[in-house]
Amino acid sequence: MLVKTPEVLMRFLISFAPLLLSVILLQLSSGGVGPLDALSGLKLGFTKAEIGMLGSAHFVGFFVGCWWAPRLMGSVGHARAFAGFTAMGAIGLLAHMLWVDPVPWAVMRIATGLSIAGAYTVIEAWMNASITNETRGRAMGGYRAVDLGGSLAAQLLIGVLEPAHYVSYNVLALTCCAAILPLALTRAPQPETPSTPRLRPILAWTCSPLAVAGVIVAGITSAAFRMVGPVYGQEVGLATGQLAWFLASFVLGGALAQLPVGWLADRYDRRWVLIWLSAAAILSSGITVMASDMGQSVAFVTAGLFGFTTFPIFSISAAHANDFATSEQRVELSAALMFFYAVGAIASPLVASGLIERFGPPALFAFIAVGHLGLIVFGLARSRQRPTREVRTPYTYTPRTSFSMGRMFGKLRDRS
Repeated sequence: MLVKTPEVLMRFLISFAPLLLSVILLQLSSGGVGPLDALSGLKLGFTKAEIGMLGSAHFVGFFVGCWWAPRLMGSVGHARAFAGFTAMGAIGLLAHMLWVDPVPWAVMRIATGLSIAGAYTVIEAWMNASITNETRGRAMGGYRAVDLGGSLAAQLLIGVLEPAHYVSYNVLALTCCAAILPLALTRAPQPETPSTPRLRPILAWTCSPLAVAGVIVAGITSAAFRMVGPVYGQEVGLATGQLAWFLASFVLGGALAQLPVGWLADRYDRRWVLIWLSAAAILSSGITVMASDMGQSVAFVTAGLFGFTTFPIFSISAAHANDFATSEQRVELSAALMFFYAVGAIASPLVASGLIERFGPPALFAFIAVGHLGLIVFGLARSRQRPTREVRTPYTYTPRTSFSMGRMFGKLRDRS
């Protein structure tokens, strides 16, 4: 249904403005802490394995937050839960320069990961309760644009934050605290608490073993690059400001991939789209390593190419799994896929950083390439097991932010 008048459009934007503003502020805070911790750890003399441990700790907290947040909302309500989660994230950020040691930092990163997952769960539950079937498409489009835009801006923020400096962590903490204001000051009534989806990992495997493998590889790829990518960049000679553009190029490449890859995924067998995309990811990994000494402009282009070939893996895998799910299963399927994504993301930074420490910077992309090679082999094997579905759910970019994604995007798929 199209927006027919400027007044309707204005009401639509105003109704969701507080939620979307909170998303932007959260992205700036959460998207900036990972690269900042990596660069700060290098400056403070942490080993690469210890830096990887920080990235893994973030995803441990993230998973716990996804599981705990719906239950806390049911106990204290949306607004109190959101305030509690953001306060927890701010405390974790502010405490960094009070106790400079990798183990306490890992505990702080569990707190910030839990905070982000919990805050996103509240926002997405609030948004899902506020949208109607007529506004769902526009709301999801706006949410995806804000999510990607905030993530891109967060990477660029690293270029102006000095590593291992209390002011840098204060800036991120203030941004996290500011995310409370839009929801705290809104006049919109708090929605009813949605039912908590059961966590049934076996459901995802039952619907599509290939989708499970795909989201694990997506977790490995994204977590390794985002959390350990700054270590790689500094090892190959990029300055801090250049690292910001290097990481931002990855996000931009992923954003640009959504339309062409979505077009392919809606028209061709999604198993083959995954296979060819993983082959392209292996190629882009090799190109990124070979071009590491060709100057910063080439490094930015190769990072964008890497993002283009790897960023859509999660969304294609989720779409493929939804092809074999019923409408009633989609919320729990989303939670199950997020579980497997977290499995890959928790292990990845620690393994990748250890490989870099032992074998050098190219080991990061070799590790990612091996994961995609495994996905190709498994995809070829699965393509022989059963035919694909002729009627497919529409491809949609799916942010990996909370278990609530299934509730928000499941209804959008059912309408299409």
